[in-house]
Amino acid sequence: MATAKTSTHRQRTLSIGGATYDVFLTMGELRTHENNIQLGIGEKVQVKRVIETCGGGASNTSVGLSRLGLSASFCGIVGSDQWGEKLLENLKKENVNVSSATIVEHETSSFSIVLSLPNGERTILYAPGVNEHLHDTTFDLGAMKGIDAVYLNHLCETSCMIQDDIIEALTKESSTVLAWNPGGSEIAAGMHAEDAAALLKSTTLLLLNKEEALLFSQSKTIEEALKKLTSAGAKNVCITDGKNGTIASDSKKTYRCPILKNIRVVDTTGAGDAFGTAALWALLTGETLQTALISGTLNAASVVASIGAQAGLLTETNIREQLSRNLISVETISSQHL
Repeated sequence: MATAKTSTHRQRTLSIGGATYDVFLTMGELRTHENNIQLGIGEKVQVKRVIETCGGGASNTSVGLSRLGLSASFCGIVGSDQWGEKLLENLKKENVNVSSATIVEHETSSFSIVLSLPNGERTILYAPGVNEHLHDTTFDLGAMKGIDAVYLNHLCETSCMIQDDIIEALTKESSTVLAWNPGGSEIAAGMHAEDAAALLKSTTLLLLNKEEALLFSQSKTIEEALKKLTSAGAKNVCITDGKNGTIASDSKKTYRCPILKNIRVVDTTGAGDAFGTAALWALLTGETLQTALISGTLNAASVVASIGAQAGLLTETNIREQLSRNLISVETISSQHL
């Protein structure tokens, strides 16, 4: 039976990474070929609906953590344009501390156009904008002092240089929990890269999808990836696998958590951030890895039922109520099966 405990104090969290202004174009049926959308040159394609939302890894996770009753802060970059203003306004509205945000003058905030398809999948046209300026000269290292948990989101390749600062801060703040969702350049460099190896030793919750996990660990199966990543020091590793649910390990046992059934998928944007946010919340409030998996799955299921990465994020009241209903059963697998 999954239950949710009450935290003894309002834990302080810091989300590091990007903020992106998203424009969703809800599309009708489009021509496809071998899993690719086909749009003709010079073709005029009608859009059903236009929705503007806020997104980006650190924006999503800070908002998600705030809604779940934690004290959330955002550490990232926005431009001094209209999109940057809207991103900051949204964070403030969601009670996220933005004192560690950096505003870059005369440059464009991160921006994306999301083609939202009828089956819930999407294609994203993305301009990183000022997100590329998150590096050691703009990173607020002091923001990590006294923080209970850091959520390190996908970083641009140019932002990976802040990892040395994060490692140094985690060494000084040894009690700080680290949730880490590596980005593309980090995945490609692999788990044995110097900074990655150091971060893994400090990671309480590692979050990857199947493709990322296999590439990052140079493994052929999820089970092999789990064994390598926990052996490298990550205390809890969660690997999501779409409709197949999530498989996770704490190095002692392995768990399989199915997706929530009978959910109408409207848009999958932000599902991974929603999963990681609620999983971290559960661990911070004293829950087991099994309950963290269920919490993450419930939050992700709520997000994919709405357009955008943040509209469906659950509140603490929402998630506690859903946990009490025991909607999902987690399968436990003994460690020798790895």
